[in-house]
Amino acid sequence: MYFSQLLGQIAGTEWFILIILALILLLGPKRLPQISKTLGKAAGEYERAKQTVRREIEQAYEPIRRGFPLVRSAVSTEREKLEMVAQSLGISYEGKSDEQLRSLIAERMRN
Repeated sequence: MYFSQLLGQIAGTEWFILIILALILLLGPKRLPQISKTLGKAAGEYERAKQTVRREIEQAYEPIRRGFPLVRSAVSTEREKLEMVAQSLGISYEGKSDEQLRSLIAERMRN
């Protein structure tokens, strides 16, 4: 049996065991816990930094999100678009034509 065929038959758990054995041989049993501890701290620090960045980005975009209408689904007609924008701006759209809504929206956006 060739070496490459032997490597192809090794499963995932067996690879993990081989890697641990190689690390013990290369680093020694005394340094392995130190390196594991250092890697664990680095992974924890990475996760904390990732959460901090995500939180800061969300806080930076919050004022922008409040100023724009929230689109929950696709809008199929121009009238639906106008109604959605009018509602987000606090404009009553019932009984008004599309042109009236456009001018009310434009006026509200200017102010």
